[in-house]
Order: sequence, then structure tokens, then C-alpha cells
Amino acid sequence: MALLEVSDLTMHYKTRAGWVQAVDGVSFSLNRGKSVGLVGESGCGKTSLAMSLLKLLPSNAMIKGGQIRFDGTDLVPLSEDQMRKYRWAHISMVFQAAMNSLNPVYTIRDQIAEAIKYHTPMSEADAWRKIAALFEFAGLDPSVMNQYPHEYSGGMKQRAVIAMALACDPDIIIADEPTTALDVIVQDRILKRMDSIRTEFDMAMIYISHDIAVIAEVSDRIGVMYAGKMMEMADAFTIFKKPKHPYTFALMSAFPSVRGEKHELVELPGEPPNLISPPSGCRFHPRCPQATAVCTEKEPPFSEVDPEHFCACWNPGSWQ
Repeated sequence: MALLEVSDLTMHYKTRAGWVQAVDGVSFSLNRGKSVGLVGESGCGKTSLAMSLLKLLPSNAMIKGGQIRFDGTDLVPLSEDQMRKYRWAHISMVFQAAMNSLNPVYTIRDQIAEAIKYHTPMSEADAWRKIAALFEFAGLDPSVMNQYPHEYSGGMKQRAVIAMALACDPDIIIADEPTTALDVIVQDRILKRMDSIRTEFDMAMIYISHDIAVIAEVSDRIGVMYAGKMMEMADAFTIFKKPKHPYTFALMSAFPSVRGEKHELVELPGEPPNLISPPSGCRFHPRCPQATAVCTEKEPPFSEVDPEHFCACWNPGSWQ
């Protein structure tokens, strides 16, 4: 049984103009010790999906259907008090906006210790020792753990949030652009360290990033999202070398490579659709060079086109 199994998950935001279909019928699974990367343009629903998994949603958001089964338990019907037992202890998150994740009136040490004390019987002294060890892992000097967020640089805040996510030894870590504020050398070191921890402790991870190179380095499987839909999912090699969906192919064509022959980057014309009133049929069809009549009329199912390779397209791989 998969550690996390998401089935037909649908989450919309209510606005004055109507319901924004941010996550619409998304399905995927994640096994213990494995990693899934989510890629796609801004506004495609990656972060909304992540926040739905933790049920950390604003008041105007509503999960309208589907299941989020963690270790066999569906999290969707759980109350807020019940969900608190799962957050950080079982599923934690590295947020993209580190400053918004930290309380400005508490020291970093106290904020991390609060999560540890809530979920474990660890004493205060043991919690502080663990926080010091987490700081060293994240590249921070333990001597600064008693400082306040405003005393940290942007990179230091991001490292502190990574340490916080690891505080309770969760089963799953959701990393939303986890190394945004870090330079490339520290970024590479932390990503490799996070990946080694995943393997060593049999932990599962979900990575969200606009950087396709980062996703390729740390993910076993990659999911490609567009306009709230999961368009394609397969192992990392297949997504990069044998994509079936035209949108995936377009993303790969817009990504420069330092290996092989040089090629001109291909621009994807147009913009993602308005999710209050998305186009009929396949949501990508207004921008798709392979679109046919059926693409404008009927929504393609997210189905298995090859073993363990899923795609939502009426003409998968038609350009190959």
C-alpha cells in the first residue's frame, strides 16, 4: 500500500468572480522512501495541491471532492484538531516564503521547539540539542538559534525552515522551492543532504520547483501540472527523454542543456487559461500544436499509456 495516495482531488477557491478551479481531479501515489517532483508554469496548481495535502487552506478554499489517503487514513474528512496530529509529525512542509513561515516575536529555537514538544515527549534540553544538530545540518551555526527571524538573512531563514520541517522526523516532507534563497553551491549541498536523509530514514518527499534541473536531480517520478490538472507522470528519465504530452515536450524544449548539441530554445506561445472559466475539453488545447477536434470537445482521461507512465492526452506522443 502506498504511503500517500491522492485520488481525484479537487480544490477550488471562491472569489467574487466565481470558483477558481486550482486543483481539479488530480491523482497520484507516493511510496515510502520515494520522491515525486511537481513541475509546471506559475499558477498551474502545484502549491495549491501541496497546501491541500496538509489542509492548510485559506477560508475561501474548499476541497470539493476526492481522497488524500495517508497510510490508509483519508485526511479529507478530518477536523482541524485531528489534522494537527498529522502535520509535522507525519507530513511537514518547507515553505517557499520563509519569512511568512516564521513568527517575528519568537526566537527560531522556540518556534522549532514548539513543534517538537507538541508531537513528542522530548524534554526541553533534548529538544534544544536536536535543534542544534538540525542547524548544523542546514548550514547554520547553532549559536544563532536563539535569535529572531529579523536577525537572519534571507538564506538563513530558508535554512531555518528546512530545519523546522525535519524537527519531528516526519514520514513525508513537502518541499516548495526549498532552496529559493540559497546560492547554487549551498543549494546543491542541501538538496543532496535532503535526498540522503530520505534514503537513510526511508522518508518520502514531494519537491515543487520551477527549476527542472533540480527536480531531475532529486525526484524518482515527475508529475507535470497545467491549469490545475495533472497532465503527465512517469519516472524522471522518461519525462525528460520520452515525454508523451505536448505540454511536457514544450517545457523540455524551453530548458537549456549543457550536454550534447546546442539547440534553439522553443517558446511556448500564449498563456495559461482563466481557471474560473477554463476552456472545454483539454485545458491545454488553445496552446497545443497537436490539438484536434476531439481535444476541444472532450476532456482526456489521465490514463496509463505505457507501464507506469500516465498521460492526459488524446494524441500522446503524436509529434514523435
